[in-house]
Amino acid sequence: MKKEDQLIMAIKKEELFEKDYFQGFLSADKVDFQKRILDNYQYIRRGDIERDFNYKQPIGYVVLIDKEEKKVFAYQRSIKDKDYTEKRLRGKWSLGIGGHVDKEDKSRNKENPIEGGTLREAEEEVAVKRGEMKIAGYINDDLDDVGRAHFGILYLLEVFGDVVGKGAEIKTGKMMKREEVNEIIKNPDYILENWAKISWPFLEKFL
Repeated sequence: MKKEDQLIMAIKKEELFEKDYFQGFLSADKVDFQKRILDNYQYIRRGDIERDFNYKQPIGYVVLIDKEEKKVFAYQRSIKDKDYTEKRLRGKWSLGIGGHVDKEDKSRNKENPIEGGTLREAEEEVAVKRGEMKIAGYINDDLDDVGRAHFGILYLLEVFGDVVGKGAEIKTGKMMKREEVNEIIKNPDYILENWAKISWPFLEKFL
């Protein structure tokens, strides 16, 4: 099936935000957007909705955390057309693994297909011994077209030992301490994607 023909999860913006609109990062204990999505979502053909800004496409954005070592997985997205089709994110550095929630993800987690889709993405992209995954907050960035179409559900996934990138979308990556991530942020030769920039202050405090 072509990507544009996939049925993906979407929610009308007014049903998502109601009176709780925000720009940037919001902690999960402020508003239960996840429940709001699960109560109101529908599946829409991907090609029909990518430029329809009346909807938001929920994206599970999972950050791999080693609590004992106080490290986070940082990686550079592939720069090749065949490996990473989203041109607007190609080659950028990221702190989270994520993707659209497909209709098939409901078979992985009937009660919460967002979690099901998020774990599917993580399993496709990395090999690692993992522990508990929990929701940490939400990302909304309406300052560019990528952000206007999507809504991030930030999860933290506890991992143990090395993380090995196995998906074609990852060019290079490793577990990094807070100081190493800050070096990437400061380096003009590297470009950190917007969602990573938005979530980093929270993640840095967590580490």
